[in-house]
Formats: sequence, structure tokens, C-alpha cells
Amino acid sequence: MTPAPANRIPSHPTYAPLQPRPGHAALMIADAGGAVALAQLLAQAPDLRATARILLVAADVPPDLPAVTPVPGTEALEAAIAGALQGARMGLQAYLAGSQGLIGQAQALLLAQGMAPGAIQMQQCGGPARRMQCVHCKTIAPDVVIDPYRCPGCGRWLYVRDHFSRRLGAFQGVCIDAETPGLVPEPTEIAP
Repeated sequence: MTPAPANRIPSHPTYAPLQPRPGHAALMIADAGGAVALAQLLAQAPDLRATARILLVAADVPPDLPAVTPVPGTEALEAAIAGALQGARMGLQAYLAGSQGLIGQAQALLLAQGMAPGAIQMQQCGGPARRMQCVHCKTIAPDVVIDPYRCPGCGRWLYVRDHFSRRLGAFQGVCIDAETPGLVPEPTEIAP
């Protein structure tokens, strides 16, 4: 991973181009945007092809990725990761590439399964959309691109905080007009 800038928010995930690491096996997870990053990694380290298990979420399988297991959507990711980790041993390296939402969810699932944070690399491919959890009703919205954002679960207008929860794999959203009901700023795009 690359060093973080001095003004970086400590809870923010850090992303860098994927680099091959020694290990007995590799688990690679990507969406359509991240498939190119996985193909580049495999071109850089062809020996990974023999040990890689690739989960491709909601995307067409490109011809330059071997032995891909298609995952129909993020709702099926937990079961796909659990299946991929059955029989896994120490030394497994995980490579995540794609949208922040996919990466956050996949990282949270891997950590919950007991994978060490140092064995997980992440490369964000795509725009600034965030996976966000409403702290009030616990609804998770996968692709939030504006702030404030109306929660689809409870209807509150939420300030999308810069705090990222690794456990949940999501940024946190909190009611923006709790003290001044109805006073909601005009939504603007989230900066990357």
C-alpha cells in the first residue's frame, strides 16, 4: 500500500494498484470495473493464475481472466466468499478491485471470516460512489453519490460522514436535520 497523505482521515480505506505477493493461493474479487485490474495483475504475475480463485460480481467474464466464478450480485457475495474460503489455509492473499461499495463489502466479509487485514489488497476502480449505512435504521445503500442523502429505509436526510467502518464495510450516515427539522442543505456530489 502507498503511504497516506498527512491530511488523510484515519478511518478511510487506502487503495493502491494491486501488487503480487507471495502466498500459496489467491482469492480475487472484482466487479466489471475491477476486472481490468485483475487481468493486469495476472499479466504481471502469471504464476498467480495457477492458484487464483476469481469471483466476478455482476459482470461479463472477460476472456483474459481464467477460471472465473460468476456471482450474480453483491447480495450473493457472502455465500460466494464463504464457499471460496472453505479449506483455505494460512498464506491466502486476497485481491479486491472495483467500486468502493464492492471493495468495502468484500473486505468486511473477509475480515468477519478471520482473514488478516494485511493479507487483503484493494484497488478502487470507478467513481466516488460510497457504500453507506444509516446509523438510525441500519439500512445499507450501495452506491451513494450525493450528500446529504435520503435514506431509503427510514426516509431521514443523512449527512454522509467521512468515517468508514471496516467491520461494516461502509461509510456512516447520520441525520443532518436532527436539531433543525426540515433545514436540509441542497445535495451535492460527493468528492472522491
